[in-house]
Formats: sequence, structure tokens, C-alpha cells
Amino acid sequence: MSTISHPGDTLSRREKIIYVFILGTLTALGPFTIDLYLPAFPALRSDLGVSEAAVQLTLTGTIIGFAGGQLLVGPLSDKIGRRLPLILATTLHVGASIGAASSEDITMLMVFRVLQGIGAAGGGVVAMAMVRDLFGGYTLVRMLSYMALVNGMAPIFAPVIGSQLLLLFPWPGIFWFLACYGVLVILAVSLFIIETLPRENRRRSGLTVVQRYRAVLGDRIFIGILLVGGMNFSGLFSYLSASPFLFQGPYGLNEQQYGLLFAINSLGIVAGVQISSRVLRRVGPQWVIAMATVVQLVMALLIIAFDQLGLGFWGTALPLWFYIMATGFIFPCVQVLALINNGAQAGTAASLLGAVTFGTAGVISPLVGLLGEGIESATPMALVMAACIALAVTFLWVVVRPRTVPALQ
Repeated sequence: MSTISHPGDTLSRREKIIYVFILGTLTALGPFTIDLYLPAFPALRSDLGVSEAAVQLTLTGTIIGFAGGQLLVGPLSDKIGRRLPLILATTLHVGASIGAASSEDITMLMVFRVLQGIGAAGGGVVAMAMVRDLFGGYTLVRMLSYMALVNGMAPIFAPVIGSQLLLLFPWPGIFWFLACYGVLVILAVSLFIIETLPRENRRRSGLTVVQRYRAVLGDRIFIGILLVGGMNFSGLFSYLSASPFLFQGPYGLNEQQYGLLFAINSLGIVAGVQISSRVLRRVGPQWVIAMATVVQLVMALLIIAFDQLGLGFWGTALPLWFYIMATGFIFPCVQVLALINNGAQAGTAASLLGAVTFGTAGVISPLVGLLGEGIESATPMALVMAACIALAVTFLWVVVRPRTVPALQ
């Protein structure tokens, strides 16, 4: 039996962990951009004199910008290399963060939040493509899980840091913090990250951007995984957009308590990612997704039932934690199935994956606010979560078709 060689195979275990830690830190720019200001939602609503729905739309704008930016950065990184697109995108992020900090009305803030999302797109796409440049097979699974662990810590610390920043500064201080983080990313890339896509590999295929997209979109399994990943993210972001108002409103938590709760919930993602990476040694990623989506659907339905029974905070918080952990199980599986057969177009595949998952989430998550006039209970959030996962189950079995997915090599 032949062994396929990959450039990263020559790295020592310590070198692999260090390199993926740095890349994971780069990808954390996206989650920090999205999650850091969640505790400030009530303050934004009060200071800018707008509705909850208007504040939620700034989150939607960020996610849509993040999705659109990936469609540009991914193919560009396949054509000219990984480092330069990452540096250019992050520079845009720094400028947009300064603009958001200076915003005086919701429209101005919305524009700069969209630009922030576009700028933050570079880290996630390019880092994932770099890992695919270096690794394959089960090593790719392991490296993606390591990076997901580092990346998963960002949602844990982001609301905590955001809530603490609000003790020291008004809400614009959060965006000044993001500007400084972006500068650190640029320095880290410039000093520590080497180019992983050799010059000869950029021209080898001679494919145009349209041809690269066509090659990736010709894979049925990839299409199905895009849809499953989009629904998984949509369920998660329904929680993200609703939770500041739900837990700081009807459930009476303050900004710091909400940040702590968010951190505890995010530990579920980390636990899910790490357990999933170990299960993948014996179980195919498509079967892990199949099991995890069942858990998600059951937990979402339990939140609705417990909310209708009036069980309050704990009736929502406990099943929500297990829903979020199941979400973590799915993350590395989606990444592996999306990239495993698309090494030649890793940047394009990663950009499509990010664009569709975040873009779908950006469109669907505001439905929570529309279903509930002001978020007064957990039912609207859980209804959207349950609907998203029901669709994910359908896409998995109708489009991906788990029995047709080849084994990892």
C-alpha cells in the first residue's frame, strides 16, 4: 500500500503544533470581529437610539461581508500566493475597525462592519488553504482539529474580553481593540508565515477563477457539505444574534455574566471539535455529522418544550450547551469533506465553504428577531435552530449521501 507524501510530513510534531497555532491565531480574527461586540448590543441600541433588529443587522452585515470577502480572497490566494492577500485583507480590516469606532449613527456603523467582515475574511480562508497545502489524509484531519481548537478559543474569550472592555471604555473601545488585533496579525504574517504555495504551483493548472469555481462546484459531495455547513452555522448564529437580548433581557444577566455564560457555551464547541477529531480515526466524517445533527435537532426541540413549560433560564441553558457541543462535532468534518478532494483549488474551496456558511447564517439569523417582536423568550431562537438542522439532515442524506463518501486516504 503506497503512502502519499505531503510537504508538512517533514515537520516535527512540535513544529506542526507551533505552525498551526499561529494559523489558528490568524483565523481567530474573524470570530473576534463577529463576537467581541455582542455584549455591547444593548448599549448600542441605547446610544444610537435604534431597535434590537437594527443592532442585529450590524451582525448580519459583518457576516455577509465576511462571506463576500472570502469569495475574493480564496481564488486570489490560489493565483498569486497565500501571504499577500492575507496582508491586504487585514489592512482593510484595520481601517474599517477605526471607522467603526468613529461611527456616529447606525448606517455608518453598518458600512464599516461590512468592511470589517470583508477584511477579516483573509485569515480564515488563507489559513485553511495553507493547512491543505501542507497536509493530507488523517494528518489533515488532525491539523484542522488543532487549528479549530485555537480558533474555538476565540469565541470563548471574545465576549469575555468585550464585556471587560465595556467596564473600561464605551462601546467604540471594542473596535479600537480590533484595530490593534489586526495590526498584530499583519506583523505575525510578515515575520513568521512563509509562503506555502510555490510559484510553479500557481500556474500549473492554468485555470481561470471561473474554471476553479466550476471544478470545485462539480463535486456533488462538496455541494452537499456546503449546504450542511451553511445550515449548521445558521443555527449557531441564530443563537449568537439572539442570546445578548435573551440572556440580558428576560433572564436578567448583566454584561459580565453574559460574557461568562457565552464562554461556558463556547467550551462546548471546543469539546465537540476535539472529541470529533478523535472519533474520526474510526468513524467517517459523514457519519459523525449524521449523529451530531440528530443531537442538535433533539436539543433545539427540548429548548422549545422547556420554554413553553416555563422552566426559565436552566430550561434553555442546559439543552443549548449540548446543541452547541454537537455543532463543534460538525466543524472539522465539514472542513475535511470540503477540502479532501480539492487540494489543487484549496483556496477556492475554502472561500466557497466560508462564503456559503457565513452568508447563509447572515441571511437566516435575523429571522429570530422577526419571529419574536422583541426577544422575550427562547422559542423564536430555538425554532430557527430546529428548522436549520432539519434542513441539514435533509441535505446530508439527499445530496451528500453518506454511503457514497469515499474513505480518507
